[in-house]
Amino acid sequence: MKAVILLSGGLDSSTVLYQAKADGCECYAISFDYQQRHRRELESARAIALSADIKAHQVVNFDLTLWGGSALTDNQMELPIDRNLAEMSQNIPITYVPARNTIFLSFAVAYAETLGAQRIYIGVNALDYSGYPDCRLDYIQAMQEVFRLGTKQGREGETIKIVTPLIELKKTEIIELGNKLGVPWEQTWSCYAGGETACGVCDSCRLRLAAFEELGLQDPVPYQKELV
Repeated sequence: MKAVILLSGGLDSSTVLYQAKADGCECYAISFDYQQRHRRELESARAIALSADIKAHQVVNFDLTLWGGSALTDNQMELPIDRNLAEMSQNIPITYVPARNTIFLSFAVAYAETLGAQRIYIGVNALDYSGYPDCRLDYIQAMQEVFRLGTKQGREGETIKIVTPLIELKKTEIIELGNKLGVPWEQTWSCYAGGETACGVCDSCRLRLAAFEELGLQDPVPYQKELV
């Protein structure tokens, strides 16, 4: 079975790639250079793809800084830092990139259909404190219907299935799954800040660090500043 995996190089997407391999899929990863603040993640995506020894890894280039609208695509907007989990869950944060997963899934389904793939794996998580609207189950269900109606495979009764192994898992459970699958955490990247060393204070870093700490584990990625 062929599968396209959306691979950012982060903790979640890396776990999903290793899950797809464990499911017996022939894996084709796709990553996106959209001129994001944290383009450092693409180095990790390449490293993870190599470590997983997959069939192919594509990096698609386009520029979402043309209109910004997110702290990840507009450097004039400041990243939220040093927020606790309660603060993160209050509102959809400014790190939300408008329609990002819709854009990513559109590329992925086009790639999948050229391959004759049966599945697309994506590491969305509905329990994440960020609460992004395009990481929720109803969104995935709607996109699944788009795939059915908007592709040749779908109209011929062979709809490409969107697989979301992490959608109802807590971050600690994702790490536990990744440990079982052998994900090399030291090669992953979660920081939003855009430096060469993870900042430790952006929302993504704090969620990651908190989960490792809750499990009594040491995150092997170096940080400028860790939870105290």
